[in-house]
Amino acid sequence: MYRWVDILPTMHPVVPIVSEGLAGAADVEKTGPMAAYLKTDMPFYGVQSADRKRILSAALKAHPITSRAEYRGVVTSLWALPHREEKYCAIGVATRYREYVSPGSMPLYKRMIVEGAWWDLVDWLASDAVGMVLLRHREQTAITMELWIDDRDMWLRRTAILSQLRHREQTDADMLFDFCLRRSHEKEFFIRKAIGWALREHAKTDPTGVYRFCDRNSERLSGLSLREATKHR
Repeated sequence: MYRWVDILPTMHPVVPIVSEGLAGAADVEKTGPMAAYLKTDMPFYGVQSADRKRILSAALKAHPITSRAEYRGVVTSLWALPHREEKYCAIGVATRYREYVSPGSMPLYKRMIVEGAWWDLVDWLASDAVGMVLLRHREQTAITMELWIDDRDMWLRRTAILSQLRHREQTDADMLFDFCLRRSHEKEFFIRKAIGWALREHAKTDPTGVYRFCDRNSERLSGLSLREATKHR
């Protein structure tokens, strides 16, 4: 049997530790249901969230990431591995180190969003990676969001809509409402759902503003978006 260290001697130790830890915790009985739920052919180890987080945290505690180069290297190496849980760990690392969740990491996040191309990967990146960069560097990152909201890639458009999910009182409502209207004509389920979700989250902070927006634009927003946005009205 090969050893990671034999074939990748310069790889950060977190990567083989995580991958081997996931393999050791594999539960074949869970792999089928997990893949079926996400409608993907990507292989799973069958490792659930709590065990995955435990494995990742132990690896990072034993071998801390101490530079941006290590951060990027670990994220990209885990992301390149074939199993879904390895990609979850890549996002876990990407969102864990606040000092590196910055405009300089946006090209990395964009690549992961485009390659991930499914809600379980994209939405986590949208809220906890891209969204945090936008929150801390709003003026600079808003320019990127203005490009993504009209991008040909649907997952980048969804990310732009969802990028303020965790902003609460700091939400730029004008941007949120503008983005929702700019994509309101789309028939794509994941866009319509994102519009409703983003509006519903903002309604927790400003219900009057969100419901007024929905009432004024009821003919432009899809039924799905409206139902999601006003779910707690």
